[in-house]
Amino acid sequence: MSAIVASLAAGIVFGIALAAPPGPMNAIIAEESVLRGWTAGFKAGVGAMLADVLFFALAAAGAVAVVVRYPTVQSGLYVAGGALMVYFAIGAWQGAREAASFTTDIETDATGFQKAFALSITNPYQIGFWLTVGVGLIKEGTLDVFAHVPAVGNALAGSLIVETGSPALLLGFFGGIAVWIVAYPAMLARVGERVDRFAPIIALLSGVVLAGFGALFLALGITGLR
Repeated sequence: MSAIVASLAAGIVFGIALAAPPGPMNAIIAEESVLRGWTAGFKAGVGAMLADVLFFALAAAGAVAVVVRYPTVQSGLYVAGGALMVYFAIGAWQGAREAASFTTDIETDATGFQKAFALSITNPYQIGFWLTVGVGLIKEGTLDVFAHVPAVGNALAGSLIVETGSPALLLGFFGGIAVWIVAYPAMLARVGERVDRFAPIIALLSGVVLAGFGALFLALGITGLR
């Protein structure tokens, strides 16, 4: 029982640690939360999480290995993902302008769920994670949890090593992501309600993050296609 609890707890920590760092998904969640409320932010998080579930199933079946096998496919995903990020960045900036002008009914062509899901399924980094570390979660062995977490990997590597192959670890991993997509939008929505000027600033910064990652992905994709 103690081993199951330990695996579950480690999975939760791993899920939160991977979901929390700044990036395109959190930019979409932040934009939706401050402009449209907790429900919209949560739905955006569910879109990203659903893509993770899909990638896990495909990776376990060996289907997405084609991305590694054919570099042109990977480059194409970079271009598609980068273009989507730039497009959504423009939408975030428009939302920031409308929020700053106190427009109460902010319309959007795509929901946060659709945007986060679309970005996730065209994200080569996310596919690469499930082809390597993600599939390893269900195979017997060991996993250095923090070594795969952006920003803190070098500093915390070796501090939390768990045995893989346990359903409890996988359950905890997705549970950790679920905790993040519930708590993060709630925090942002609450701050946005208390400070009216906070919403357009967050939307503006979300657009900057999306545009930055979009430019990076486009550059990587175009370079790979040459």
